[in-house]
Amino acid sequence: MRLADIVIPETPATRAALEVATAYCSPALLNHSARSYLWAAAYGLANGVAFDAELLYVSSMLHDIGLVKEFDSHTVPFEEAGGHLAWVFGAAAGWPVERRARASEVIVRHMWEKVDVAEDPEGHLLEMSTGLDICGRRWEDLPAGLRAEVLERHPRLGLGGEFIACFRDQADRKPESPAALCVRAGIAERIEANALDR
Repeated sequence: MRLADIVIPETPATRAALEVATAYCSPALLNHSARSYLWAAAYGLANGVAFDAELLYVSSMLHDIGLVKEFDSHTVPFEEAGGHLAWVFGAAAGWPVERRARASEVIVRHMWEKVDVAEDPEGHLLEMSTGLDICGRRWEDLPAGLRAEVLERHPRLGLGGEFIACFRDQADRKPESPAALCVRAGIAERIEANALDR
């Protein structure tokens, strides 16, 4: 599989999601969001997981928007804040309520330990791909050539250090959040050992 085999849907919603992520995310976080979609789509295609590409792309581009200062919440975990923003985004895109709710679910569930592929293929793929990109989990499941192409197109730009700082900040302010649980479970060490940064 090559990068050219992965389709990014050309819809008003996908173009708007890219525009929003570009306007608000740091370059490292923007590239992480793009890679998250590419890893997820590649894994889905290679493993026969049927998925809604538009929903997955929009959710991928917005999944960490709750970490940026403009959308940070002091009352809910960042993935829940991102889920709320995705619901509003979906309303502006003209999506029906059910589709807005799905985008919100996918974003919230990317922080779960595991998402059942049969119940939520897009949530499963995003949970898998973000774990791969942040911690290097299951990086060998994707072909070396594809990994090289994606990393060349969307370089990491010091994502590890930026992400550790974001999660520590979330943990300090929201000690019961999933981000705080990740910090206590040693996510910083896993990020620093990520094979994608070698």
